[in-house]
This record gives sequence, C-alpha cells and structure tokens, in this order.
Amino acid sequence: MSGPNGILIVDKPADWTSHDVVARVRRLAGTRKVGHAGTLDPMATGVLVLGLGPSTRLLTYIVGSDKEYLATMRLGASTTTDDAEGEPLGWAPAGRIRSITPQRLADAVAHLTGDIQQVPSSVSAIKVDGKRAYAKVRAGEQVELKARGVTVSAFDILATREVAVGDAVALDVDVRIACSSGTYVRALARDLGVALLTGGHLTSLRRTRVGPFAEADARELADLDVASALIRPAAAASALFPVLQLTAEQARDLGNGKRIAVAAADSPMVAAVSPDGALVGMASVQDDVARTVVNFPNASEGEQG
Repeated sequence: MSGPNGILIVDKPADWTSHDVVARVRRLAGTRKVGHAGTLDPMATGVLVLGLGPSTRLLTYIVGSDKEYLATMRLGASTTTDDAEGEPLGWAPAGRIRSITPQRLADAVAHLTGDIQQVPSSVSAIKVDGKRAYAKVRAGEQVELKARGVTVSAFDILATREVAVGDAVALDVDVRIACSSGTYVRALARDLGVALLTGGHLTSLRRTRVGPFAEADARELADLDVASALIRPAAAASALFPVLQLTAEQARDLGNGKRIAVAAADSPMVAAVSPDGALVGMASVQDDVARTVVNFPNASEGEQG
C-alpha cells in the first residue's frame, strides 16, 4: 500500500526547530519521506510547508515562492544575532528613541522597500566555505556575508509603542512584510535601526504565507491528523501553476514520457491533471507541445481520496 502523499501546512510553534517539526510529522505519518520548503528560526511561528511521499518533488517549486510575515522590530539596540536571542550591543539614549517621528520612521522604511541590496544576518543558514554561517559564528569565527538582491514588496507599519527594557527605552514597531524568497526579516530590523541611528533587532516573527499557502491552511501540531490535513498533489500543484486538463489518452502518454500536442498555454510550466483528478506531473509547454518535467505516478495519488 502506498504511503502518505501530499502537501502539509503546519503552524510551527515557537521554540521548535523546523527539523523538530519534520521529525514529529515523520512519526505521525509513519514515513521517513518528509521534507520542507524553507525553514523558520526556532523563535518564529507560522506557516511551514512540508511535502510527504512523492509530493516532496513539489517542494522545489515552493521554496522560491514569495512570503509574508508579521513581525515586531525593537529600535534601541542591535544584538549579536539581529534578534532577541542575541546579546544587546549597547542601548541608544532615550532621547534618540523619542526623536523618532512617524515621518522619520516612514522614510527609513521606504528606503528598505522595493528592490534592495541586503546583507544577510551573520547567523543565517547560508553556507560559507562549506559550513553554515551560524555554525562559524558559534565557533567564534568572523563571518562577513556579501550583499544580495532581494525584493521587499510591502513593509507596512501597523503600530508603534515605547517600551522600557531595564533602565533603557526602546520603540517597538509592529510590521507586515511581503518579500521575495531569501529576504531576512532580522536583517530588515537591523538595517532599520542603522538608518535611525538607534540599533535594531527582531523580537517576534510569524510567517503568514508561503506562495499560495496561508496561515488559514495551517494545522496545529498538537492535534494534527496527517491524513485529513494533507493537500492532494493535484490541488497543491494547481495552486502553484495553471492547470493543463488532460484526456485519458494524453494522461497516459504524458505519464509514459511522451510529448503531447496541447493548446497554447499562458505559462511555460503547468500542472498536468488527468480526467480523474490525479496529478500526472509538472509539464513544460513550448510551441504547443507539453513534456513532463517531474512525473507523479498515478498509484500514489489515490491515497488522499
């Protein structure tokens, strides 16, 4: 009998690593074949996209999707990790915090919106000389990462409030971020603090969307029933790409690796779906001819009824 097959959207709890979530789902689903489409830091919560069984093949198309977050950025101090888990590197004077007007804040945010060059946090998972940057930092090494182009399509200020942190004063800024894959929200908090000469770091982060998958689709781990929570491969692929509806003959031919003639498509990549609703595969379409890029055996599809 085939194992579980589909996309699972989990609401990651705080203080869990993404690997912890994968391990839990492996036990609940009774399969080792579980992968994720991009990790969340332990302090973060929210949308974590998992693929089970053959649907791990879909994760390639989800990893690069744009994402949305709700976050709180604390202006007043930078930290060693650009978030609340690091050590503060000194607090700005209270007067400097209180001189941040709504217009100054809006102007600084505007400079961090759109197509920008961003230096990732030194404790990111980016590999440097074959090792994760965060592992090098923890080993006491100096890590300097190169700036990379990212897109911040929305950087909305939702609320601000002054807070006392011991003897210091800080300004907490609640924001909504919509951004391209590879954008570090911690780095946005850091750079906002640099722009305002106060230092800045992230104190909370919740991912609310990955591509077409939103927090409304996410299931809590505490009472997770994997079988009922799985999104069928065809439904998941159809959320990512336009659907190419096949005849039975086309489905058979495409599934066997043959190229088939199709009507012109609006996208170079489509989700090819058989008459019975099964995902035959991801197909590329060029010059009215479709060929499979990733094949999905029909036998695996029926598990999610």
